[in-house]
Amino acid sequence: MTTTAENAKNLKSAEDAEDPVAYAAEPAPRLDWAALAPDVYKAMIRLDAAARQGLDPTLCELVKIRASQINHCALCIDMHSKDALAAGESVERIIQLSAWEESRHFYTEKELAALELTEAVTVLTDGFVPDEVYERAARHFEEAELAQLLAAITVINAWNRFGVTCRRTPGHYRPGRHT
Repeated sequence: MTTTAENAKNLKSAEDAEDPVAYAAEPAPRLDWAALAPDVYKAMIRLDAAARQGLDPTLCELVKIRASQINHCALCIDMHSKDALAAGESVERIIQLSAWEESRHFYTEKELAALELTEAVTVLTDGFVPDEVYERAARHFEEAELAQLLAAITVINAWNRFGVTCRRTPGHYRPGRHT
């Protein structure tokens, strides 16, 4: 069994080796939409800040991560996972988000209602949010808070569309940069 110090030494040796592990090349973004449409980007930042008002920050990050997982937005998964960790969220709960229905015991009933609503709003393949999903969320959130939650879900879905379409690359975000 190797110690942490031995692992660090082995990693350093691998970094110094002439033939280090080769990772896939980082793809270049397609379009720097924020620079090309700065007024839209600034409006999105303001909209995002307005949508978060009155919501529990941890719950908001969980919702953003889950919607981003569904939409395959690697940039937003990276960003919101880092922000959640920086805010004190556990690694375990973040990891379990992709299988929250099988991992219900990691979340409160209120968080479960928010995650279920996030999925229903994000994936509108049936053309509507089922009444039972909305009613469950309405039981756990005051009307004003529910309106803010819906706004937060909608905004992260818009961010995801920009991120995925423009192929924004993950891995460079530092926690708290956009909060």
